[in-house]
Amino acid sequence: FDPEAYKQRNLVERMFCRLKDWRRVATRYDKLAAIFASAVFIAAIIIWWAQ
Repeated sequence: FDPEAYKQRNLVERMFCRLKDWRRVATRYDKLAAIFASAVFIAAIIIWWAQ
């Protein structure tokens, strides 16, 4: 058991949970991967900024 690895894993899991709150990201309405990636990027920036 590595506490540092667990801490990093928990951080990633919580970020995915926050991203799934965004309907567009969770349902993936976009056809192109680049547009989906940009939506994830924008959502991540807004989540980070709102903290």
